[in-house]
Amino acid sequence: MTHPVKPLVPTEKKRVFIVDDHPIFRKGLEMLISMEADLTVCGEASESRLAIDALRQIEADVVLVDISLPGADGIELVKHLRAEHPKLPILVITAYDEKTYGLRALRAGATGYLTKREGETHLVAAVRSVLSGKIWVSPDFKGQLIYKIALGAVDGDSPLDALSDRELEVLHLLGEGKSSQEISEKLNLSIKTIETHRLHIKQKLELKSSSDLVRFALELKREV
Repeated sequence: MTHPVKPLVPTEKKRVFIVDDHPIFRKGLEMLISMEADLTVCGEASESRLAIDALRQIEADVVLVDISLPGADGIELVKHLRAEHPKLPILVITAYDEKTYGLRALRAGATGYLTKREGETHLVAAVRSVLSGKIWVSPDFKGQLIYKIALGAVDGDSPLDALSDRELEVLHLLGEGKSSQEISEKLNLSIKTIETHRLHIKQKLELKSSSDLVRFALELKREV
């Protein structure tokens, strides 16, 4: 007597935690993930502090982290999570191009980097890749990364490397045409703090005026 073959069903779904300050984007990620038989969303947070607290209470198998977050940015969150959860896979999924933040994210401890424009197409593959212990980056960026490492030029090969993660984020937001007030509201930081960041960016990039800074930010945005 033969018995029907039962389809293979995952015995346990991998738990995905999402950190992004846009509710609609979080919902979109949740919908994509929920369509997979082996994945489930175990929680979400809109900012770093809430994510850190939540991940102390619940168990996740992988965390998806945006870079632009209120308070501590995504790169700082990656560093913190890597310190608290050394084996936890972390996939950065962001609107920022790999050229600017890719190496910073990997240095901070991320196990993958995915731009939001690639998200719908490659999200599930990227999640499964980092869950399996592999690093996920785009083929183009992988070539750039190998090239930089081969030349020993991972550090200090761009004027932007002198900027802190938050300064770089402020520069990108200036490139999007945002005012100091708008940046302050988006990052949940005081105007005084944003103006201090702007001053430090000018000094580090050797720009003479605020108009030079904005011009540089706009040109950088067009390049990436």
